[in-house]
Amino acid sequence: QVQLVESGGGLVQAGGSLRLSCAAPRSISSITTMGWYRQAPGNQRELVADITSGGLTNYADSVKGRFTISRDNAKNAVYLQMNSLKPEDTAVYYCNAAWSLSRISYDSWGQGTQVTVSS
Repeated sequence: QVQLVESGGGLVQAGGSLRLSCAAPRSISSITTMGWYRQAPGNQRELVADITSGGLTNYADSVKGRFTISRDNAKNAVYLQMNSLKPEDTAVYYCNAAWSLSRISYDSWGQGTQVTVSS
């Protein structure tokens, strides 16, 4: 079981910023898409943002203009810069990586990191 390692969550006041980091094992080659998801209590897990190996990005409407996703392909790492945070951004944030090997698709998740935004 491949495990992604996340860091960077915490408690911040509304309007503040946090940066999340996530790294996949370097033994995995050719990761295609890496992304961040979040799950608030009582809600389903939802996509926050993702990024392809070529740098194409996709954001949820609720975070456009406030969050920026980036990645370092050499390190198999993905980052999420979160600015102008709102209380409704409070959730557990999970990173995800997807790749293929011998025509079989795989994906793996991080353990989750709590982000709490106080009003």
